[in-house]
Amino acid sequence: MGLLWFLVATVQAQIFSEYPVPTPNSELRLITTGPDGALWFTEAQGNKIGRITTSGTVTEFPLPTSGSWPTGIRTGPDGALWFTEFLGNKIGRITLSGTITEFPIPTGDSRPFDITIGPDGQLWFTENDGGKIARVTTAGAITEFNIMARLAGIAAGPDGNLWFTELDANRVGRMTTAGLLVNEFDVPTPRSAPYLITDGPDGNMWFTESGTLEGKIGRVSPIGAFAEFPAPRSFFVTPTGIAAGADRNLWFAELNGSSIGRVTLSGTVTEFPLPGNNGSPYGMTFGPDGRFWFTDIIGNRIGAFLTPQAAQTIPALSPATALLLATFLAIAGAFFAGRIRLP
Repeated sequence: MGLLWFLVATVQAQIFSEYPVPTPNSELRLITTGPDGALWFTEAQGNKIGRITTSGTVTEFPLPTSGSWPTGIRTGPDGALWFTEFLGNKIGRITLSGTITEFPIPTGDSRPFDITIGPDGQLWFTENDGGKIARVTTAGAITEFNIMARLAGIAAGPDGNLWFTELDANRVGRMTTAGLLVNEFDVPTPRSAPYLITDGPDGNMWFTESGTLEGKIGRVSPIGAFAEFPAPRSFFVTPTGIAAGADRNLWFAELNGSSIGRVTLSGTVTEFPLPGNNGSPYGMTFGPDGRFWFTDIIGNRIGAFLTPQAAQTIPALSPATALLLATFLAIAGAFFAGRIRLP
């Protein structure tokens, strides 16, 4: 058992890096790769936009509107970062040098949440309480389209449409870039609270189910066929952020599970615990350096995760160490998957 714990610690140290955020209790939310090769993220409680280089240097930019609670963030077609202000009821834009502009949303108290680049190259965002999906131009002009549901994640689909999640309605929806609602598909598991969503390398959309006790990852085809895959521990792990990797797998954050999860296209789920099994990963993105980057709400830090396959190829490792990591990684994963479930 001592050898196993040593190998687990070695694997964790090899694949995880963690960088503290200067502002205490900043309530980190979503994260994205910027056009400058850095990672940009939102600090909801800190009311700031953060930037971190791949070497771990953090810079923070305070927002003009106090208490705006920035949440979603994405690189726009103009080379700036665009973000949602959940409580400020605005869409924000920040240049790479840190200049911030804000654009009020027509619907009051709409609580904008996630933002993405649509198949049309325009910026689109969800209104969590407004029940709308909206488009914003790079000049700040906003057009809203009624959906009449409590919305969360949004992403461009391979079919040329926008895909989004409906938290309370327990559905995944599809809308054209002309603003026409095409379909709403009921998620098989009741009260699953579909959350964040991304396109997969298989032509399907993949999403997290934040309300399921089983901690499921969902997949939906362009015609609305579903498959759901529970996490191994499957109890209150609360999947949130999700992103596709260069390895053709989907990777996701477990907010209450203190882990990063991987699901293959065939539905096999593996979990990788954070060092010390401590933290609450939330947002997730694939970085320019080949690592996955995530926000850690409780730990107040930005994490970087190197997939085990990539970790085994690092030149600094001796052949013997690489072999040990490769041999015992599956054992370590199985060990953690069988731990006592969280209360």
